[in-house]
Amino acid sequence: MIVYPAIDLRRGRCVRLVQGDPRAETVVGDDPAAAARRWAGLGAEWLHVVNLDGAFGEEASANAAALRDILAAVKAPVQFGGGLRSMADIEAALALGVARVVVGTAALTAPDLLRQALRRFGSERIAVGIDARDGLVATHGWQQTSGVSALDLARRMKALGVARIVYTDIARDGTLTGVNVPACAALAAASGLAVIASGGVAALEDIRRVKAAEADGVEGVIVGKALYAGQVDLIQALEIARSEQL
Repeated sequence: MIVYPAIDLRRGRCVRLVQGDPRAETVVGDDPAAAARRWAGLGAEWLHVVNLDGAFGEEASANAAALRDILAAVKAPVQFGGGLRSMADIEAALALGVARVVVGTAALTAPDLLRQALRRFGSERIAVGIDARDGLVATHGWQQTSGVSALDLARRMKALGVARIVYTDIARDGTLTGVNVPACAALAAASGLAVIASGGVAALEDIRRVKAAEADGVEGVIVGKALYAGQVDLIQALEIARSEQL
């Protein structure tokens, strides 16, 4: 299982939001590259970077510069998402050196784009972000909620050739209330997709719970606020993730 430290970018800084609300922002650092070096130095095998300004449809040039700095600072592969809604967006991110992009809104609104991206770059480099509020998919930086269920979208993605999804329970994101492991495991089992769990990690026990769902198809977990708040020690989390037994 992979533990992904999260670096959420807003106006070039590292921030944490609560349930994706841009009005509930806490700045946790002014140097995203330093955060990347910190987590990579502790042994992180991947980093998860999000362009929040892009997700909200706002100007994101400062985040583009921050992403370049992160990629230059570490050798660990970077999974990157937020505002990737055209082939040009996807191409640009991958050309910079991102190992994998996460397409969210466009997976629902522009499936042909996703089909083309998968055909061109392959399923290891193109993942889908499914962010759900009360089981329904939210888009545009979680500012809009569709009438499509997370499972329905996951099955559509499987049919297109997607191999993995990042599943976020929006109600738990940034709240330190625990990962919705049952929902992640059920989604993996029902869709046949590998699932990276996101939202709500509060303690090492959450890492253990996600690890226990590995056999169901949950292959990773994204940890954000709990790392920055000191509630999860990354070295210990990595030990749990890599262990053969819980």
